[in-house]
Amino acid sequence: MWSPEREAEALAGRDPAGLLPPEWEEDEERMSFLFSAFKRSREVNSTDWDSKMGFWAPLVLSHSRRQGVVRLRLRDLQEAFQRKGSVPLGLATVLQDLLRRGELQRESDFMASVDSSWISWGVGVFLLKPLKWTLSNMLGDNKVPAEEVLVAVELLKEKAEEVYRLYQNSPLSSHPVVALSELSTLCAGSCPDERTFYLVLLQLQKEKRVTVLEQNGEKIVKFARGPHAKVSPVNDVDVGVYQLMQSEQLLSCKVESLSQEAERCKEEARRACRAGKKQLALRSLKAKQRTEKRIEALHAKLDTVQGILDRIYASQTDQMVFNAYQAGVGALRLSMKDVTVEKAESLVDQIQELCDTQDEVSQTLAGGVANGLDFDSEELEKELDILLQDTTKEPLDLPERHHTDGVSGHRVSDAELEAELEKLSLSEGEAFTLEPIARGGASEPGCALEAEDCGLRHACCVLPRPCSAPAPASQSSLFLL
Repeated sequence: MWSPEREAEALAGRDPAGLLPPEWEEDEERMSFLFSAFKRSREVNSTDWDSKMGFWAPLVLSHSRRQGVVRLRLRDLQEAFQRKGSVPLGLATVLQDLLRRGELQRESDFMASVDSSWISWGVGVFLLKPLKWTLSNMLGDNKVPAEEVLVAVELLKEKAEEVYRLYQNSPLSSHPVVALSELSTLCAGSCPDERTFYLVLLQLQKEKRVTVLEQNGEKIVKFARGPHAKVSPVNDVDVGVYQLMQSEQLLSCKVESLSQEAERCKEEARRACRAGKKQLALRSLKAKQRTEKRIEALHAKLDTVQGILDRIYASQTDQMVFNAYQAGVGALRLSMKDVTVEKAESLVDQIQELCDTQDEVSQTLAGGVANGLDFDSEELEKELDILLQDTTKEPLDLPERHHTDGVSGHRVSDAELEAELEKLSLSEGEAFTLEPIARGGASEPGCALEAEDCGLRHACCVLPRPCSAPAPASQSSLFLL
């Protein structure tokens, strides 16, 4: 349960162990710089300003997250970050910068941003601020008072999501309507104080995930059906179900109380019998029987209430299924808007007709190609057999080409040819002479000089080579042979 002492303890957060950076204990020079006050303006020294702001702003938010609180006060932060008796002199400037960036918000401003009828619950808690705070805001003084409560916007959203998941995983989620007192008990571990619990509900209402209604002097909360759904206003069905749930809870408590009373009467009768007090034992037994009859009547009523609730829950499920079916039918009708059985049959006939036409065209093209290439298969097979027989024969060994005299077939040696060539070259008065063989535009007497360039295997050549000699040279050589 909330109390001022518990709230002060939660807000103070006096143990930042494991949260402080390494230089907190190691670097005296830097910590002295960080604990000093900010300059009046960032333009004076932007580097020092950004260095301090980059250190303190994340540290303030991470400290609040570690402590599990969403409400901050300057005084509590100064106490939490004391170091060797020194207090950070620039925390007020840090909070002002976080307010300017929207990461923090004044609690009063947040309350005013939520249009809710149940804000009157906390008029004495939330909206009664010291007069000097109001005057300072009206006069344009942006200084943060040491006692003013600020809300960490992102941390509040995280806390609201945590409370919503907690409700969804609890037995209370069997019906979207729940008593505020029951929800407060469920969230006692997540919300350290009553103000935080109210702020969380306001955040959920701002996100349209809950709505709150006062019924017969008691506050009830209605949750959205799903995590991404929007909550609907509380209607008569929700109120009726809530009353039935309260009746069920009341009857269950009454049955439990009467059961304990019946057990007590039974124990008294047992003790009276042991003490020999028969009349007292009989009265105890009669009281026990009357209590048991009341319990039976209450059980019958409880069964009736539970049966009605079960039917309501079943009807709600049926309504959800019906809505889903209706949406499905509408979607199917739209998707098949232009589709009919006649159109489907016509489309299938067209596809079949096109397939038949394609088959006929393919057969026609294949027949035309075959008629253009009409061969006798028997003749083709015979020719193929002849080719196979030829390929299986031994390849002919051509004899090595040698120079012969052309008459007796006797092999003429190179020495004989060379001697004969010298006789022909040096003799005078011969009936013919050898034509010079051109080589590179120069004329040289004698074919023997060009033996290395001749590839026609003349009778006068010694070393056959690829020849570029003109046709007359070949004729001269053949004449000599």
